[in-house]
Amino acid sequence: MADHLEASVTLPSDPASVSAARTYVVGTLAEWGLPPEAEVADTVRLIVSELATNAVQHTFGQSPTFTVDIALDRDEHLRIGVTDSHPRFPKRLPAAVQQDNGRGMVIIRWLTAECGGKLRVRPTREGGKTVFIELPWTTPAEPVTTAGSQDP
Repeated sequence: MADHLEASVTLPSDPASVSAARTYVVGTLAEWGLPPEAEVADTVRLIVSELATNAVQHTFGQSPTFTVDIALDRDEHLRIGVTDSHPRFPKRLPAAVQQDNGRGMVIIRWLTAECGGKLRVRPTREGGKTVFIELPWTTPAEPVTTAGSQDP
């Protein structure tokens, strides 16, 4: 595989775009060698759903689009970021406010940590922000037959 792979998609800040973002990321990762049925693919789906939902719901119409960037470096590090043009960074809400919503960043942070990764937020030059995760990249080994040899 190449030393560095990148992919990106920009979507409208619309609830329907959350599913499109999720599908795009999982499809791209499948092209890069991560089977959609892999356990980590389910984790990535949930993380992307939460990141995209935050970009749609918490920009209050001030970010007409959001961009999902994916990068894979040396088959070791996967980075997925969601960028919007709203300047406010995500905040963890007080427990009393979190009853119906507000747990997205907690979920993202927990899932990322469970995979051995990191969650970061950085401002963009244009005044918005990128919320991204970095995960170790591991692809499942080739299936092994009962005789102990790998399938072709």
